[in-house]
Amino acid sequence: MNSIAQSIIDGHGGLAQWRKFTKVQADLVQGGALWALKGQSGVLDRTTVTVATDRQWASHAPFGTLAVKSEFAGDRISLIDLAGKVTQSLEKPRGSFDGHTLETSWDALQLAFFAGCAMWTYLNTPFVLAWDGVECQEAGEWTEQGETWRKILVRYPASLEVFSKAQAIYVGPDNLVRRLDYDVEIAGNTPGAHYVSDYTTVSGIRIPTRRRIYPRLPDGHSVAQPLVVSIDLSAIALT
Repeated sequence: MNSIAQSIIDGHGGLAQWRKFTKVQADLVQGGALWALKGQSGVLDRTTVTVATDRQWASHAPFGTLAVKSEFAGDRISLIDLAGKVTQSLEKPRGSFDGHTLETSWDALQLAFFAGCAMWTYLNTPFVLAWDGVECQEAGEWTEQGETWRKILVRYPASLEVFSKAQAIYVGPDNLVRRLDYDVEIAGNTPGAHYVSDYTTVSGIRIPTRRRIYPRLPDGHSVAQPLVVSIDLSAIALT
């Protein structure tokens, strides 16, 4: 882990504190235009999300009316019923998005993959910067919301399943993340600007409770409409 990652991780509570835990769980409320666009309106409006901190694993429970829960494990996605039986599953689910654009509809397993992959990445940020093979470097300054932020370019290795291998993190003067940028590869490389705010401290770790994702222009600025995804977290627990 280089000094850039170290400074950001320290601002969020430090790696030693983070590694005391193996899971993050939160009540999740979601909105935004994406879900209807993908033909999955309402499925994950209100649920509980759990992610592992020591491996790639995430679950949404319930998964709407379709399953008791989903399980994302990087190269496999599953839907599970009340008896614990796998009712649907897909190996190497990323390949199922080949040729997709932003307007392409998703089936239930594709929704589960995207949601699991996204929330694993979000809730493990910035501590994922300490994972083997994750690279980051300074990319200058960015002024927004009356602050000057550091822009950090991040490259994820092939061993991690993320929906965009190249991303950017913006951190404020307090080293807390303010924004994430990525081009969603599984949706036609659609560019997004993802803002995080309303931090709370849980077991010594700083975690944002509010996330808002908007379209991103070629010059790096975002536009206020449409709101692509909204995420609000509460009852956050680290175990």
